[in-house]
Amino acid sequence: MSKDAATTLTTPQAGDGTQQDPRQEPPTHGLGASLPQADARAKTEGTFPYASDLWAEGLLWAAILRSPHPHARITSLDTSGATDMPGVHAVITHEDVPGDTAYGRRIADRPVFASETVRHHGEAIAAVAADHPDTARLAAAAITVEYEVLEPVTDPEKAFAADPLHPDGNLIRHIPLSFGDPEAAGETVVEGLYRIGRQDPAPIGAEAGLAVPRPDGGVELYTASTDPHTDRDLAAACFGLPPEQVKVVVTGVPGATGDREDPGFQIPLGLLALRTGCPVKLTATREESFLGHAHRHPTLLRYRHHADADGRLVKVEAQILLDAGAYADASSESLAAAVAFACGPYVVPHAFIEGWAVRTNNPPSGHVRGEGAMQVCAAYEAQMDKLAAKLGLDPVELRLRNALATGDILPTGQTVTCPAPVAELLAAVRDFPLPDLPMDTPEEAWLLPGGPEGAGEPGAVRRGVGYALGMVHMLGAEGADEVATATVRVRDGVATVICAAVETGQGFSTLARQVVQETLGIDEVHVAPVDTDQPPAGPAAHGRHTWVSGGAVERAAKMVRTQLLQPLAHKFGMSTELLQITDGKITSYDGVLSTTVTEAMDGKELWATAQCRPHPTEPLDDHGQGDAFVGLAFCAIRAVVDVDIELGSVRVVEVAVAQDVGRVLNPAQLAARIEAGITQGVGTALTENLRTARGLVRHPDLTGYALPTSLDAPDIRIVKLVEERDVVAPFGAKAASAVPVVTTPSAIASAVRAATGRPVNRLPIRPQAAVAVPSNS
Repeated sequence: MSKDAATTLTTPQAGDGTQQDPRQEPPTHGLGASLPQADARAKTEGTFPYASDLWAEGLLWAAILRSPHPHARITSLDTSGATDMPGVHAVITHEDVPGDTAYGRRIADRPVFASETVRHHGEAIAAVAADHPDTARLAAAAITVEYEVLEPVTDPEKAFAADPLHPDGNLIRHIPLSFGDPEAAGETVVEGLYRIGRQDPAPIGAEAGLAVPRPDGGVELYTASTDPHTDRDLAAACFGLPPEQVKVVVTGVPGATGDREDPGFQIPLGLLALRTGCPVKLTATREESFLGHAHRHPTLLRYRHHADADGRLVKVEAQILLDAGAYADASSESLAAAVAFACGPYVVPHAFIEGWAVRTNNPPSGHVRGEGAMQVCAAYEAQMDKLAAKLGLDPVELRLRNALATGDILPTGQTVTCPAPVAELLAAVRDFPLPDLPMDTPEEAWLLPGGPEGAGEPGAVRRGVGYALGMVHMLGAEGADEVATATVRVRDGVATVICAAVETGQGFSTLARQVVQETLGIDEVHVAPVDTDQPPAGPAAHGRHTWVSGGAVERAAKMVRTQLLQPLAHKFGMSTELLQITDGKITSYDGVLSTTVTEAMDGKELWATAQCRPHPTEPLDDHGQGDAFVGLAFCAIRAVVDVDIELGSVRVVEVAVAQDVGRVLNPAQLAARIEAGITQGVGTALTENLRTARGLVRHPDLTGYALPTSLDAPDIRIVKLVEERDVVAPFGAKAASAVPVVTTPSAIASAVRAATGRPVNRLPIRPQAAVAVPSNS
């Protein structure tokens, strides 16, 4: 099939496999329309205000002094060199934190400033406010710190026996999942050891913020927060202030995949503003960004799969070790996802998984899209390839024989009640036509791995095709209270949505407009800026704003709809259910009533506030059992790669994806989310690894850290979208962007195995792992 003939998301296929009629006019507003983002033009023109663009009268600039060692004892700290410098207004250390000296979203174990011990390279020690950014940086460098350098613990396997790195110990969490009969065994057994590297979120814009003191003794923080109410509460505790005296105002977020969740940049900023009584701004350098925020957990995984003679899985045994770095952060949640999804979207009657998250002196790990699920996907899919080869089965057929479906039971004991069309998704990518082979001509040399100036030869290139199935959970897990509040206000034909759900690029502000358009028939809908004066809506993660915050907006809009229609229904002696709103017009079922929304409003202002709270979950027990997840999302990916088997260079030619999305709410926006997730997965598979040497981060910049560019992005074919609505989710939609991130690296690794015959047991794939084994070896 040619590229132009491939199915794309702008003409998606429905769950029954029938393609929509391209002659049918797509909707222009409401749910199902490809409504553009309101801020799209400003962002593309470079006029959108981000945190780094903020300014205030009397502004001071902040700089943070960071540890050059991964593990050391602070023997002396002298700030006089900074305080005596002209232009310096304040220097603060751990002694100047008036409230809690440590913070953390789950466990308060991370110091605002290191006091006696530094536990990772780049840990904050002091902060400076000065009247010029250069002065602030020079002052920070003038602070004299004497260290007793300690031996760093950088191997997570050695953390169990090492001396405690933290008062809470080195073990953050241990989950021993036990499901079924431990004596069960299969006729065929395969084993594997797998390693996943440290991926950095690498945000487009480095962290920045502005703190402004308030007359009441409080402070306002203007930052690119993705969870403003939690950030406010953490900051207030460190400031020694009640939460109502701290306000977080969300500025433009230049994309986020978890990296905006660390308040370690904004707490020192607020402390400086409170100390000086002046507005203080911080704009992190790229190096500070790499050193300061959390990364994806490096993971070590040991697996043993048992199967019968027909290839049906009997038992899975696994050990999963997450390197949390110096502090706990989101490691507990990441470990729960890793252990729960360790068998993948497959039916496994017996599973015994042990998972640990431990502290080391490596850079801190935390929430990055698909955390936990991505690491285990790479391992269990490698095991499925290995098992297929040993049994002499087609890799797709093996996966189909074991595919999970609605009604099956996860190893956690939870029944899959949501749509789980795993086999249908895999069959769709299998049956999609493969791309044409490249021509071995100079004109097509750019198709070679390594690009047009690469050293490769066409004769050394081998093509490989690989498959992977992935799954993620939606919303929070293990008893997290998922709730969001939204207000919809209508006046003079204009609707305003007030909700503290942060737009991080996932499209919530666009969805909110679509929901109100759909419910009230009002075209002009504005979404108010987010701050903590609004009721909380929770973090922007796991598709929760589409589900929880979008659900709150829908409920509030329906309440306004009832307020609008009740007087008309009463006047004409009918129920509101017999009235409908379409294109700004209100009509009755029998045609007797026909008026516009504006006329029905009659100059009134209508508003309503509503909450959405999904059904509760429960923590995993001592055996890893429990209904821990609200919902699940799945996808299947087929990757086609070209590998230079002499140089080990890899080019991803095409990625075909089939995904269950529940319902397509915005086709263009959904396409962008899937494509972005796949591209991030390409980086995970091939290039992205924040390297460390004995705990020291090597090359913390965008030169040393290789992000995929547009030249690395493959052709992406969205083969099928299964629109089987999840009945417990508002709109029936599922989270869309995390599951391609989880699945793509595994599919690429599978394709490289097919091309080279090498096991490929590490991500990112190193060149030496992609060099084919000689046939006579």
